[in-house]
Amino acid sequence: MAATSHTFKIPQSVLVVIHTPALEVLLIKRADADDFWQSITGSKDSLEESFVETARREVMEETGIDCSPSSLLAGQLQDWDLENVYEIYPRWRHRYAYGVTHNTEHLFGLQVSAGTPVHLSPREHTAYQWLPWREAAAICFSPSNAEACLLLPRFAASSRR
Repeated sequence: MAATSHTFKIPQSVLVVIHTPALEVLLIKRADADDFWQSITGSKDSLEESFVETARREVMEETGIDCSPSSLLAGQLQDWDLENVYEIYPRWRHRYAYGVTHNTEHLFGLQVSAGTPVHLSPREHTAYQWLPWREAAAICFSPSNAEACLLLPRFAASSRR
């Protein structure tokens, strides 16, 4: 019997709310679910990867927006120092090791200029839109994502000080 190698997702992820100075939020539509709009999300690639490294990598992979340490947007990635622990939707639990039912999600904001180009990964997302923060919150499928959109004005104001 041949051994199979299966890499399970790590139940530690990031949620990055990308927004403009006018608090318009970028939402992307998942390719694997009908009408599931969300901010940038993704799991750590390894336990050693920091949340900020995960956030930078996921933003680049999912939108093509570069907020790496050497980019012009490096200083715009804001760690909100908040975490959500939530139950993983049953439809996606097979991606995690047996018995894993909850994920820890670390929140970030990333301010970009209006008109910043977005290049989606078609394997993961099929469309994007910019919406005012309240409207974005109203269509997010994830309650934690909706809550993050509603927190945006508070965090955006604190980053301007």
